[in-house]
Amino acid sequence: MRPATRAALRHVLTHLLTPLLMCVGMGLAYLGAFADPTPHELPVAVVGSGPSAERLAGAIGERAGDKLSVHTVADRAEAVRELKDQDVFGAYVPDRRAPELLIASAGSDTTASAVQKVFTPVAARQNAPLKVTDVVPPSEGDPTGQGIFFLLVALSIGSYASVAVIGGAGGALALRIRAVLAAATSLVVSVIGVVLAGPVFNLVDHGLWGLWGLSWLYSAGVLFVGTGLHTFLKRWTTLGVMVLFVMLNFTSAGGVFRPELQNGFFAGLHGFWNGAGFVEGTRSLVYFGHSGLGGHVTTLLVWLAVGLVVLGAAWAVERRRGVRAAEAARAEAEEEMEEAVGV
Repeated sequence: MRPATRAALRHVLTHLLTPLLMCVGMGLAYLGAFADPTPHELPVAVVGSGPSAERLAGAIGERAGDKLSVHTVADRAEAVRELKDQDVFGAYVPDRRAPELLIASAGSDTTASAVQKVFTPVAARQNAPLKVTDVVPPSEGDPTGQGIFFLLVALSIGSYASVAVIGGAGGALALRIRAVLAAATSLVVSVIGVVLAGPVFNLVDHGLWGLWGLSWLYSAGVLFVGTGLHTFLKRWTTLGVMVLFVMLNFTSAGGVFRPELQNGFFAGLHGFWNGAGFVEGTRSLVYFGHSGLGGHVTTLLVWLAVGLVVLGAAWAVERRRGVRAAEAARAEAEEEMEEAVGV
């Protein structure tokens, strides 16, 4: 094999490492997060304050083991309040003739389905059909409630793909210019997201200004982190942002399965990852009367702050590299001058 061919082959094989690592990472992340959805301490309620309600709650909890966390609430109105605050994800109203299950499918269609699977046999043992009442349904334009998650996917792709362009094609630009480009791009991405969610597909029917704010915070965080990381990771930046904002992000966002249906690792990430902050923040804004919204906005602000810190570190590194390059160039010029004088 000729040296030139061998060098070219080595170059191709080296670059093939990135997609192969992506394949491994995506497989581990998606299969690890979604392959075996099982409830873990899923909070549900039984409506009633008498001994019979307590016995029923105890029996359901004992039969379910650590899959459910069951408690009683005094009346139906309190159960509805807890559902709207997302303190529980299902509330069973026992009745010999017409038992009822209250759900809030806007919070998660898969969780609502899991709750129905739990309580349908309970009603069947009473030889009564189970009435299911959805107290917080999703909008007409998003009947499965998964549109918010797919909006997250669109925002993420627009953001992390732009990182590659800003870091690659704009690599010769000063970091401050790249940071301005990242900020401007996040604004454009967030506007595109709101237009898609509102006028184009009607995923949400109100709160578009708030959705725009959440979209901008999310996109800016991704772009700032990615743009800063490019200084350190160079050609591995694509793999780095894929790990952060796809493999760990989509799987822990709660858009497909809420953390109560996932294993401990991805359930733990849900508490502080930026995708979860966007998805849960949007649900809170649109469906749940802003319940918990402040915490989700804080999550996005923290990621934005992390992005600014990474940009600051990248600026310091690039400045140091520039100083070293300038010193090297000056030393070389001085050496050439000395040689010229000597001649």
